Amino acid sequence: MKNLKLKSARAGRDMSQQQLADAVGVSRQTINAIEKGDYNPTIRLCLAICKALGKTLDELFWPEEP
Repeated sequence: MKNLKLKSARAGRDMSQQQLADAVGVSRQTINAIEKGDYNPTIRLCLAICKALGKTLDELFWPEEP
């Protein structure tokens, strides 16, 4: 499942995938894979991404109710 909330939050901060990757210590490809839904990040990485983007886990990683 694509993570459009992450992509939107990153764009809202005017950050590239590379800038977010540098901020959390992973590769740009990892951020791309998370956004595409091809990679399930660890909770530690989720928390680092949330901190970098000023968002909560719920805002970025909790699925919407159908």
